[in-house]
Amino acid sequence: METHNSFNEQFEFSGKAKTWSLIAVVIGIIAIAFGFLTNHGERTFANLLLMGYYFTCVCIAGIFFCALQYAAQAGWSASLLRVPQAFVKVLPYAAVILLVIIFCGIHFTQQVVTESGQHITGTYLYKEWAPKAITTPGTDAYSKVIAGKSGYLNVPFFFIRLAFYLLAYSILGLLLVKYSNNEDELGGMFNYKKSFNVACAFLVVFGFTVPLFAFDTIMSLDAHWFSTMFGWYNFAAMWVSGLAVITLVIIYLRKQGYFSWITEDHLHNLGQLMFGFSIFWTYLWFAQFLLIYYANIPEEAAYFYKRWEPEFQPWFWLNIVVNFLAPFLVLMARDSKRAVGVLKAACIILILGHWLDYYMMIMPATVGAEGRGLGVEEIGIFIGFAGLFTFLLFNALSKFKSLVPKNHPFLQESLHHHI
Repeated sequence: METHNSFNEQFEFSGKAKTWSLIAVVIGIIAIAFGFLTNHGERTFANLLLMGYYFTCVCIAGIFFCALQYAAQAGWSASLLRVPQAFVKVLPYAAVILLVIIFCGIHFTQQVVTESGQHITGTYLYKEWAPKAITTPGTDAYSKVIAGKSGYLNVPFFFIRLAFYLLAYSILGLLLVKYSNNEDELGGMFNYKKSFNVACAFLVVFGFTVPLFAFDTIMSLDAHWFSTMFGWYNFAAMWVSGLAVITLVIIYLRKQGYFSWITEDHLHNLGQLMFGFSIFWTYLWFAQFLLIYYANIPEEAAYFYKRWEPEFQPWFWLNIVVNFLAPFLVLMARDSKRAVGVLKAACIILILGHWLDYYMMIMPATVGAEGRGLGVEEIGIFIGFAGLFTFLLFNALSKFKSLVPKNHPFLQESLHHHI
């Protein structure tokens, strides 16, 4: 059964989308400059880490989406794979930006006050373990706890691990894109089978390393604290926010006249995934919170104690409302997942909600209570990274010769998907 759709159409990145994305990038650069020029270096670095991590996580979610579809041999998603594949092509840029942010945040120094009240020359990021004085016996800032972790938490090994994670994700993701493009040119099942194998390999690597990626990049900001659930809690946030961005991009492209073969049934599936994994995120959030609250062990409770300060407590509760209650009420009904306007609103809520989620992970551990709030740095840097992501994503999408993998073996199943 054939369709009337033309699969040779290419996406053209021009006009308002290109102009506004570049304007947003300029706004972000101005916000970064403002932060440093007004002596808000720590707050600026914290926001750069937040958005660099968010940017990278959304791109990794695109690879995970592709790998999941190939490994499950899913048919419904075959016709929309070009969008998450474009995320894959953006990941190397996001990875470099994140590594540069972290490198600068560790190697640029400032005067900081330790928990014991000592003044030392510290770093803008990872100040609980990165300064050498903390792990050097005999110094005023020496911490026996952190020194005991220094075999793992040391700057060279830290960067080696981050580079390994991001390089492995990028290589495996780009292989999926390469084999999909080859499949378009050559047809047959050879490249699909290679995609299946790469997808399985990625899922194994991803499953073992994504908690470590979260431990290193975010949890080590609170180096005295640990949670074995933190990695999967971060995975849930990564996956939900990635799904929201994928869905929002597809809705925008359909409005512009592209992806005409994507129907409300495809959108329904995406809405189901967002709804289901929002519940999963809530389960992990609540389980981590409840176990630590109930046990009331000081070294564990310290994490939530910071986030229950009066300056952060409203954001703490808003986080659970926005990321659980809002999508739960908006997306629970079947019709809501099939209404483009409602689904678009849910995507925007989740994108902003998980920005707040990352904000609550990062800000209390970096700038503390005095950094609470939404200022020029928070708003401007968010806009800047959103513009950069949009520019790179649509530029990557425009490089595909076709907006659909036209020789994908399950393409016809996807084109006639109905639930």
